[in-house]
Amino acid sequence: MATQNPRKPPNPVAPPSVGSDDSVVLERRTQRVKPPQMFQVVLLNDDFTPMEFVVHVIQEFFSKDRETATQIMLKIHLEGKGICGVYTRDVASTKVDQVLQAARSAGHPLQCLSEPVE
Repeated sequence: MATQNPRKPPNPVAPPSVGSDDSVVLERRTQRVKPPQMFQVVLLNDDFTPMEFVVHVIQEFFSKDRETATQIMLKIHLEGKGICGVYTRDVASTKVDQVLQAARSAGHPLQCLSEPVE
């Protein structure tokens, strides 16, 4: 049981009277939001992963058609790395994890990473 009587709330601040000179006018400012930083998912070349497996991975996880996937695979093979897609950070990280898990379960040392787009 409460032993004290309830207190009255403090008096609210009276609004300024209309026409007084000390009133404040607030201006609405629009906020500019930057788009999220994008990350590119990159597959790296190695001498052990079969080219057909790389094409399959690109088709399955990056939704590329067979011709585009083959072109990306050849770029990876000839230049050492190839970009499979550009995504936000979370999506790129998920794609990297999916590719690495598929490669490990198939017994291939395929390397995949994400890096910020400049």
